[in-house]
Amino acid sequence: MQYTKLGKTGVTVSRICLGCMSYGDKRWRQWVVGEAEARVHFAFAFDAGITFFDTADVYSTGVSEEITGRMLKEMVKRDDIVLATKVWGVMGPGQNRSGLSRKHIMEACEASLRRLQTDYIDLYQIHRWDYGTPIEETLDALDALVRAGKVRYLGASSMAVWQFAKALFLAREHGWHRFVSMQNHYNLVYREEEREMIPLCIDQGIAVLPWSPLARGFLAGNRTPGSPTPTLRATTDEFGKTLYYRETDFAVAEAVAKAAARRAATPAQVALAWVLQAPGVTAPIIGATKLEHLRDTVKGLGLKLSAEEVAELEAPYQPHTVLGHEHPTPVRMLKRSD
Repeated sequence: MQYTKLGKTGVTVSRICLGCMSYGDKRWRQWVVGEAEARVHFAFAFDAGITFFDTADVYSTGVSEEITGRMLKEMVKRDDIVLATKVWGVMGPGQNRSGLSRKHIMEACEASLRRLQTDYIDLYQIHRWDYGTPIEETLDALDALVRAGKVRYLGASSMAVWQFAKALFLAREHGWHRFVSMQNHYNLVYREEEREMIPLCIDQGIAVLPWSPLARGFLAGNRTPGSPTPTLRATTDEFGKTLYYRETDFAVAEAVAKAAARRAATPAQVALAWVLQAPGVTAPIIGATKLEHLRDTVKGLGLKLSAEEVAELEAPYQPHTVLGHEHPTPVRMLKRSD
């Protein structure tokens, strides 16, 4: 396993982060796996040297956090791992069971601590931007959690660059704890983050933690135009179908498969190697429903791509619209009448 710092912080994380959305309750998503299978995954992750784990309260409406908390408590010393979770999603009926108000953040953090069976969260992330709450209220509430010792560091996930920049500089202006990481949508099929978000993160020393680095399995080498989807997740994942499967996306997948064949590697290993070499990337978040997929990914951690291979993998890419988070309606300049 390889290790690095989480942005400009002093905390060290493994270069692979185990994403725990895959572990939970099938009533939430058909493709998630239960605790028995999760136990095998966590045991492998610890043996492989993974020390970084990411979940969210909304995954299986809390069940993912419960399983993650039990596995970590059973298998490892709390001080030896970095535990991340997220807040924002709908956690039940009622007008205040979602979003980033002070009320919901405080209540959600306490609930996550109970489910995770821990006294503190290493990295507490806002899952998306809340258009119904002033960002100042959100930042002040998050700062209070850090000062209370319930959270060590703050992070954010997919949003517009102007929103993230606003949050960073408001925090500095008010003396609040700033975000130290950005968990964003980034892989060979979706590279729009290279335009502004990743350069901003590099400039500000923000850790980049890509979600869906293998494009929800699209880059695993088993997707072709017109063929049936090969896994339960691919078949039932309506969100994933909105992200990929364009004609040019298949061209990227084909380039990955060709590079993998030359290297006697798997397409997933090549796709991960590309993400790991990308400027600014700290730790891709890898999720798996099968142990062999997780094992395959970790096995390829040492794969290094040449500059020529990187250029070949990137060549088929075509620009995309914003995918993975709500994009604010553009402001249109109105012609002023004299």
